[in-house]
Amino acid sequence: MERHSISTGVLVVGAGAIADLHVAALSTDPRSRLAGFVDTSGERAAQAAHRNGGVPWSTDLAEALSWPGVDACIICTPNDTHERLAVQVATAGKHLLVEKPLATTVPGARKAAEAFAGNGLTLAVAHSHRFYDYARTVREEIRSGALGRPVLVRLALLGSWIWPDWRAWVLDPARSGGHALHNGVHLLDLVTWWIGSRPLSVYARGQRRTAAELDVHDYLEMVVRYESGATAVCEMSRAHRPAGYSGRDVVVQGTEGLLTLPWDGEGPLLTDERGTAPLDPGVAYGFAAQLGAWLDALTAPPGPAATEAGVGAEEALLAVALGVAAERSMALGRPVDLEEVL
Repeated sequence: MERHSISTGVLVVGAGAIADLHVAALSTDPRSRLAGFVDTSGERAAQAAHRNGGVPWSTDLAEALSWPGVDACIICTPNDTHERLAVQVATAGKHLLVEKPLATTVPGARKAAEAFAGNGLTLAVAHSHRFYDYARTVREEIRSGALGRPVLVRLALLGSWIWPDWRAWVLDPARSGGHALHNGVHLLDLVTWWIGSRPLSVYARGQRRTAAELDVHDYLEMVVRYESGATAVCEMSRAHRPAGYSGRDVVVQGTEGLLTLPWDGEGPLLTDERGTAPLDPGVAYGFAAQLGAWLDALTAPPGPAATEAGVGAEEALLAVALGVAAERSMALGRPVDLEEVL
C-alpha cells in the first residue's frame, strides 16, 4: 500500500468485544474501510461480518491477509497471541494496530517490534487512554510548563468487575500476563508519558479482593521511580463495589503548580501562585482519535508527521517492561529495576 493512499483497507483480527470499539472508530474516518474479520471461531467471525454489512470473514489469517484490498490489520485477540500474529502480519507486508500489550514478555515485544522495523511498515499499539480527553489535558499542561517539572503523579482508575465470567482468558496469567500487564499497563504507560522521564523501578502490591481463588490480582498499587527524581503512584481496581462503580482521580504536583482532575465532571483544575482556575478538558473519542493517529502515520509522507503519531514500538516495549516488572515485584515482594526485565 502507498503511504499516501486515501482509503486504507483494515482487516480486524479477533471479533470480540474490544473489536466492536475499533470497528466503530473505523466507521468515523473516511480514510479507512473495514476489509473483513478473522476469528478462530467461524460463528463469531460470521456474526461480526453480518453486523457490519456482510464484509468477508475467515478463520484463517494467512488466507485473509491475501485478500485484495487488505492494507493493514487491527489485532484484538488475547494477549498471548499478539507476538505471533504481529510477526505474521509483518511478514505479509501489512501495517498493524495491535491491542495492548504488544506481548506478554519483553523478548516477545522486541521480536514483534523488530518484525516491523526498517521495512516501511507502521506498528502502533493501542494504549487507548493516551487518546482520551483527561490524558491529553494533563499531557498538554505538563508540556506547557505551567506546572514546572513533575515531581509526583498520582493516577487512580477504579472500577467493578468487567470480565464476563470466571472462564475469561484475562483471568489466566499465562494468557494475559497478569493484571498489571493487561489493565495496569494503561496506568504505567500513561504516567510515564506524562512525566517524560526514563522509569527506573517499579514496586507493586496486588490483592485478590473479589475472591482468593482468582489467579490474577484484581486490585493493584504500583509505585514507579524515574530518572528525573519524579515518583508516580498508580492504583488500579477491577474489584470495587457496588457493581457498575467507576472512578478516576489524577493529581500532578510540579515544582511550579498543582493539577487535579477529579472524576466528578467538573473538569481539571490548575492551582499556581495566581490561584485556582478551571481548564478546558477538550473533546475527543479515544478510539477514534487513536485510529486517526495510526492513519496519520500510514498516510503521511515519511518524516516527523509519520513517525510521531500513535504509540510506537519503543514506547510499547517500555510499557511491557513496566507491566512485567510490576508482576515480578508482586511475586518477589520488592522493587524491581527496569534493567532486570529489559
